[in-house]
Amino acid sequence: MIDRYWIAFFVALSLLVGAFDASAGDFDPIYRVCTEQCEKTGCVGERCFANCKVPSDGASLDGPWYMQEPLYLQWKHWDCQSDCRYHCMVDREKEKAALGHGPVKYHGKWPFVRVYGIQEPVSVALSALNLAMHFHGWVSFFILLNYKLPLKEDKKPYYDYTFFWNIYGLLSMNSWFWSAAFHSRSSSCCTFCIFILCIFRLVITYPQDLVNCRDVDVTERLDYSSAVALLGYSLILAIIRSFSVTKEAAQVMVSAPLIAFVTTHILYLNNYQLDYGWNMKVCVVMAVAQLLIWAVWAGVTRHPSRLKLWVVVLGGGLAMLLEIYDFPPYEGYVDAHALWHATTIPLTYIWWNFIKDDAEFRTSSLLKKAK
Repeated sequence: MIDRYWIAFFVALSLLVGAFDASAGDFDPIYRVCTEQCEKTGCVGERCFANCKVPSDGASLDGPWYMQEPLYLQWKHWDCQSDCRYHCMVDREKEKAALGHGPVKYHGKWPFVRVYGIQEPVSVALSALNLAMHFHGWVSFFILLNYKLPLKEDKKPYYDYTFFWNIYGLLSMNSWFWSAAFHSRSSSCCTFCIFILCIFRLVITYPQDLVNCRDVDVTERLDYSSAVALLGYSLILAIIRSFSVTKEAAQVMVSAPLIAFVTTHILYLNNYQLDYGWNMKVCVVMAVAQLLIWAVWAGVTRHPSRLKLWVVVLGGGLAMLLEIYDFPPYEGYVDAHALWHATTIPLTYIWWNFIKDDAEFRTSSLLKKAK
């Protein structure tokens, strides 16, 4: 009976999320004709882009024009395809606004106004702050375990979940780094980002339109893939910690199916179809599952920092509503996703405080058992 309840719950949740079309603008025939013409001419109306290398003699190129740009030029400015998509989107939204229609998403994103070449400046700044918060929490966690709490004779911490939280910290920082890179949607990414993207291209096989490491498509996939990996790993961590799974064999049994599912989903997004709607369903289900696990554990445990856990669970649940009940950006700058980025900053600080409190609590308990 309980199993049927949970199945019904997740099916209903999937249907709810599926009601939101993540990229309706992609199928607008006027928008598609505009981008197709721009791919051939390098111009949108009377605006032509200097970075679009279209042969004047009518000679054909080996592939689309945006594939002909040298790598350093692609990162010096917005590439041709991004410029075409942006200006076609802006023109189309002006036409729709004049007719009284509201904005829609294009390629999974709302229409934003560029600021100094950055597509979503608010989300970029908030992503950077989230990255800084995770870095601060992870470093303070490392200092606590290795310099403030007692160590074993082999100089290793007593806390038996050290490895899992270290991996969590690295995955979190990686996710927010690519979030900032993707939301910038411009070539203002640093040289290090260029290097990482090109190394990543050598490791993962992408479709032909990605072989030049164009920032928008590659960082979009890296952002989505990193977020899915973080959510999947967080679900594994929630199960292992809340059920006090300490034996390695049991940890492998818990982790293996979820790792297999997350890996398959990431491969699907990168090598088959970047399905925004399906990806949102997967992310929401994994997020809800781990919030429920932490909520139940906070209700039954006598952990001294369970109040902090409750704050994170309730705050995370409310913040997730911003991802489900999405709305267009106000004045072209702040949308629901940006507000979600803002809410996660204080929650991240409280979350890492809970993790450090848990390390102290478990270390104290294990020392008492050892004595």
